[in-house]
Amino acid sequence: MPVDLVVIGVGYVGLPLAVAAAASGLSVIGYDTSPAVREHVARGRPHVPDVNGAQLRALCAAGLAVTGDPSVIAGAETVVICVPTGLGPDGGPDLSAVRDAAAAVSDHLRPGTLVVLESTSFPGTTDDVVRPILERGGLVAGEDFSLAYSPERVDPGNRRYGIGNTPKVVGGHTPLCAKQCVAFYSRFVDTVVVARGTREAEMAKLLENTYRFVNIALVNEIAVFCDQLGVDVWDVLHCAGTKPFGFAPFTPGPGVGGHCIPIDPRYLLDKARRTGGRLGVVEAAHQVHAAMPSYVVRRTARLLASAGLELPGSTVLLLGVAYKADVPDTRESTTLRIAAELTALGARVRYHDPVTGAVPELGPPVSDLDSALRDADVTVLLVAHGGYDLGLLARNARLLLDVTGRVPGEEVQRL
Repeated sequence: MPVDLVVIGVGYVGLPLAVAAAASGLSVIGYDTSPAVREHVARGRPHVPDVNGAQLRALCAAGLAVTGDPSVIAGAETVVICVPTGLGPDGGPDLSAVRDAAAAVSDHLRPGTLVVLESTSFPGTTDDVVRPILERGGLVAGEDFSLAYSPERVDPGNRRYGIGNTPKVVGGHTPLCAKQCVAFYSRFVDTVVVARGTREAEMAKLLENTYRFVNIALVNEIAVFCDQLGVDVWDVLHCAGTKPFGFAPFTPGPGVGGHCIPIDPRYLLDKARRTGGRLGVVEAAHQVHAAMPSYVVRRTARLLASAGLELPGSTVLLLGVAYKADVPDTRESTTLRIAAELTALGARVRYHDPVTGAVPELGPPVSDLDSALRDADVTVLLVAHGGYDLGLLARNARLLLDVTGRVPGEEVQRL
């Protein structure tokens, strides 16, 4: 059956893309190997943030669907690959999902199709990994079908910027491929920016996230140093942030989480190692982030010691397991590492998160936050979810370590 767009991988990236395209009038079918994902969409229940349930149900009623049958690819005018990329057991890039998706497309590819990779990866992935797989059947990229790379820029929880008003970067295997990719995205994206090629578009995505990775590491390192000097880092950041030029504000925290910021720089570092390059600043930032969970544990132990308590045997209440405020995503959450280290040191760890609810790795959460605050020897606020009453935390916690710098009060210890 002819269809304007087939989205491969209907998750955090693929579902918002499918919804945006369908809302613009395109006929859209998603392909996903997960029965749970297919069931969620069929019932009009978004399994990722930033997708409106009512809108999803209306679009499904109008024809949007997700299937586990890859043969739908054969009828697509455009195929966009949105599968996850992560790290393998050796800590290097894991492109298995990208290769599997490319193989599925190759099996059903027909002349004239536009194939776009949106999954984040190192420069050369589109041309050196995906293209050879797509060409197995005899069709040639740039001649028989179009091939392009367009990095996803989804920011979960961002109410200001979505797919439509976030500029879309595209890089084509050939100039004509890029032109066809621009024509596709222009149907539902306000601004499309053309990169010189696929490698430049791939590198742009890694730079965007590595920029955040490095700058967050910088303020984390400054926060640790300010603590050694007895300097209020939050006041330092407030003062520095008043400069209208030359300074972009970032805030310290327990490290970085999510599926982009901790992962993408590793792709860049791996590529540098394999090509003989050197990215010393990025490597140093990685070391800073890796040390932050242990630093939070040490600060927790120090706060307990100030009250005459020892970490072993103390009850520690962790607030926030999601990697980001108001987003129900625990991927690469630093809270999990902090909890594991506290437990290994003999602390009794309890947790609460109003957005994620129960997290299997940590067992059942506390059900009564007020009682848990009063019972815990120390509370550590790791994620400032909007659902938390910060004043209540300050009043009811025996000892409070605020990693987010948001809780008022002179008695609160801040990172």
